[in-house]
Amino acid sequence: MRLLQLTPGAGAMYCGNCLRDNALVAAWRKLGHDALMVPLYLPITLDEPDQSEGTPIFFGGISVYLRQKSAFFRNAPAWMHDLLASPRLLKWAGGRAAKTRPAELGELTESMLRGEEGHQAADLEQLLGWLRSQPRPDVVCLSNALLVGLGRRLRSGLGAPVACMLQGEDWFLDALPEPYRERCWRIVAERAAELDQLIAPSGYFATLMGRRLGLSEKAIAVVPNGIQLASYEAAPGPPPLPPVLGFFARMCREKGLDRLVAAYIRIRRRGRFPTLRLRIGGSCGPADEPVVAEVRGQLAAEGLLESVEFHPNVNHAAKVAFLRSLSVFSVPAVYGEAFGLYVIEALAAGVPVVQPRCGAFPELVESTGGGLLCDPGDVDALADGIEHVLGEADQGRGRGTAGRQAVFTHFSAEAMAQGMLQALTPGLSHTGPAPRG
Repeated sequence: MRLLQLTPGAGAMYCGNCLRDNALVAAWRKLGHDALMVPLYLPITLDEPDQSEGTPIFFGGISVYLRQKSAFFRNAPAWMHDLLASPRLLKWAGGRAAKTRPAELGELTESMLRGEEGHQAADLEQLLGWLRSQPRPDVVCLSNALLVGLGRRLRSGLGAPVACMLQGEDWFLDALPEPYRERCWRIVAERAAELDQLIAPSGYFATLMGRRLGLSEKAIAVVPNGIQLASYEAAPGPPPLPPVLGFFARMCREKGLDRLVAAYIRIRRRGRFPTLRLRIGGSCGPADEPVVAEVRGQLAAEGLLESVEFHPNVNHAAKVAFLRSLSVFSVPAVYGEAFGLYVIEALAAGVPVVQPRCGAFPELVESTGGGLLCDPGDVDALADGIEHVLGEADQGRGRGTAGRQAVFTHFSAEAMAQGMLQALTPGLSHTGPAPRG
């Protein structure tokens, strides 16, 4: 099959969707399929070989912004927009984009969702023109529902079915200011119903998005995310001494960094694990620095800063080493996480997890046997769960072993690629919109 994957880049930031899409395309190619990954907006930052290398970036972030703000730039000659698509300029724009929040992007989000009817219609035609110069894809796959505005034009212009993966769009859309929030949800629902297949990474998110988009349960397939496992094949070593609690995700409130630090402080105050250390890793951009500074101050006030390490924006090898150095792992996200790729990565390293009982976490923990669940939003319950796993000794390590075996069986990139192919195949003959509930 010829598969076309369209993925928004996040500039200098690591992005879970980018990591997933990159692993997916690599696995498709390994299975013998002709897969093309096309980046949008900004360069893609990855900790594994870039499957989009050599492919131009479309919808350059600077051009998209200027088309939105200025009628002059909407009608500017193509060479000017090509100049603004310079990799050096887009790299600079990626650093600036890391400071933006959904509250600032309502107008631009609505325009992008309108696709051929939005201010970026010329960018869409440029992408379509380039894609027509490539071998015709059997199916087009959009990375997330914020790209559904591209579906109608790509479907008609390429004569190919269009599928869309769903991955955490709800929190972004809900964070938009009114009147854009209501408008954008309405447009996403209308455009998503025109696509040939929708795919969610968990049953939780399929149910949630089906309800939010007014679609029947059968309209959304479930294919769990997967990761490349080659770096995790070596057996885990003995538990570290002293014990180590770890966090690896974007260093922000949404992922619960401040809550985990509060739980760590409480554990140290209780005195049962007086030598427990804390290691914090993951993506950290300009918008996250105030939160990191805040938790550093809290740790310093408790006299614990020397027991805590920060590892921002590390490469793949360093990430795997980081995870292998832990006794227990937790990312207590404060919103309903659509999947939680970091949970699978920790389990692949043989590390048990403690996660809030919300979002997709119950599915992951219960299907792998790799950890414990606690009441969401309760810092004391989070601290109790972490202490419980730390106190289990051999049983706690057994949770990590069980989780690791489950990940290697069910959550590899190859398993994800096969699941995606099964979900996409019906779309090759599908001619009507997705059924509405």
